[in-house]
Amino acid sequence: MIIYTRIRKLHGFSLVELLVVIAIIALLAAILFPIYTNARATASRAKCQSNLKQIGQAFSLYLADWNSVYPNIDDPYLWLGRRWRWPLRKYLALTANRDPDAPDDPHKSVGNVTGGVLICPSDTSARQMWDSTSYAYSAAFFHTPEQINTMTTAQLWNPSTPGPVCMPQSASEVIYPSKKAMVADWLSNHSDEKVTWWSWQGSRNYLFADGHVQHLAAGKIKPAVNGFPDINLTVDGIRGKDKD
Repeated sequence: MIIYTRIRKLHGFSLVELLVVIAIIALLAAILFPIYTNARATASRAKCQSNLKQIGQAFSLYLADWNSVYPNIDDPYLWLGRRWRWPLRKYLALTANRDPDAPDDPHKSVGNVTGGVLICPSDTSARQMWDSTSYAYSAAFFHTPEQINTMTTAQLWNPSTPGPVCMPQSASEVIYPSKKAMVADWLSNHSDEKVTWWSWQGSRNYLFADGHVQHLAAGKIKPAVNGFPDINLTVDGIRGKDKD
């Protein structure tokens, strides 16, 4: 008996099959991409919070060495990240040094390759614009509450409208340590809106005077003297609070 074997020819995908595969891949991508994006955002926010907790520890060490007085070097612009890093340099274990070509310019450094704890992973502008610094320090910690209550936004940054003389502030003057923010993301790096403290949009991580870190929307911060969620100009300064 002769047995005949029919061999089926192999063939590629038909157009319909190909479209089905593409549709399935697109569906999976639509499901998985937001999960991946959210996971990355959560990890970035967690790293930022870890940075702020280490910064809080650095402030604690500074206070221990300076009789519980917060950093104050008679610099009205000390709140800027590029400036307050220097008095806390050894407590932050910074590898950066002053730029030898501009030793009197606190905005410039050398050897600041990674930025360390001073840069938020979600801050895409810090390396180019702010010398790898993402966090600002509240001016309420080097001005008296009376000074803060009369200050304007322009006095924080504009040399043509100078603010009052800096005054040392003690940790004992903080009435609400769990509610007075000390350091925070300057930009709202953890939301779509990349705005500063002078906006009611966005959200950011805050380090409070008691050392805890919390992620809050701008709308959760109490209005400051200038009407913004600005922890520089908290009503009643160091004796006030930035959240309920």
